[in-house]
Amino acid sequence: MRQLLELVERIAQTNAAVLITGESGSGKELIARAVHHYSLRCSKPWVDVSCAALPEHLVESELFGYEKGAFSGADSAKQGLFELANHGTLFLDEVGELETRMQVKLLRVLDGVAYYRLGGVRKVSVDVRIVAATNQDLEDMVDCGKFRGDLYHRLGQICLRVPPLRERQEDIIPLAQHFLRQSNPRTAFSAEALRILESHSWPGNVRELRNVVTKAAVLARDVEILGEDLVLPQAKPRKEATPITSLSTTGASLDGMEKTMILRVLAQTNGHQQRAAELLGISRRTLSRKLKLYGREAVRSSCVS
Repeated sequence: MRQLLELVERIAQTNAAVLITGESGSGKELIARAVHHYSLRCSKPWVDVSCAALPEHLVESELFGYEKGAFSGADSAKQGLFELANHGTLFLDEVGELETRMQVKLLRVLDGVAYYRLGGVRKVSVDVRIVAATNQDLEDMVDCGKFRGDLYHRLGQICLRVPPLRERQEDIIPLAQHFLRQSNPRTAFSAEALRILESHSWPGNVRELRNVVTKAAVLARDVEILGEDLVLPQAKPRKEATPITSLSTTGASLDGMEKTMILRVLAQTNGHQQRAAELLGISRRTLSRKLKLYGREAVRSSCVS
């Protein structure tokens, strides 16, 4: 995370568009705010919007504004989010949820083309830095035709990946103690509670950790939070589209078994790496690294077979 924040400080001084990827709850918005905070636009507007939360028929009017009488109920003109963020930063959360028509218009605006408000006749020009975030694999969406490749490359002039909490276990205890101070500064964790927090996989990432700590702080009956005070969800068995047959362990090394399992799951998903990573319970980056070790021929043979 220190390396990530050092990178944020360096890129913040530029006007390059930034694409932040990572699992839900991992802290993508905080990284986006850090980009704005360290930028030369820090004194200018910060405007954020969740593309997934906007109804499809309102996306255009919210982003680009509208004129009076543009549609039923438009009793007065309204500035869009691009205008509100002029000279500042516009944060597009869950950008992968934008439908194709809006992707085209967004691309033109990012390329500096002036646009019209909905129902307008006067072009609007803005100077806005775009920071976008998504928990989806936009590369796969481009391959599937669900996201425009030119927009993906325009948004991702600089790409930042926020690692999930399970990949930075050293952050769990400091974060938990920070959330505890916010909720109930008179309490503290017992050694057992700290051990439980550190050993949990945190599929909901930092958001889940904050919720667990807040609940424990509110419901604690003593100044020390015990392990029994932590309400952690039970791990659910991973659903698999196709049952994976058991492997014979006779004479097989652990690395060999791992390779066989990974290639078999990759074959079952027809080479879809994101889906295979989900079935295996590992990140796509880990899967890609292992596939590079196995070589192209091995991967190609498994997919063909």
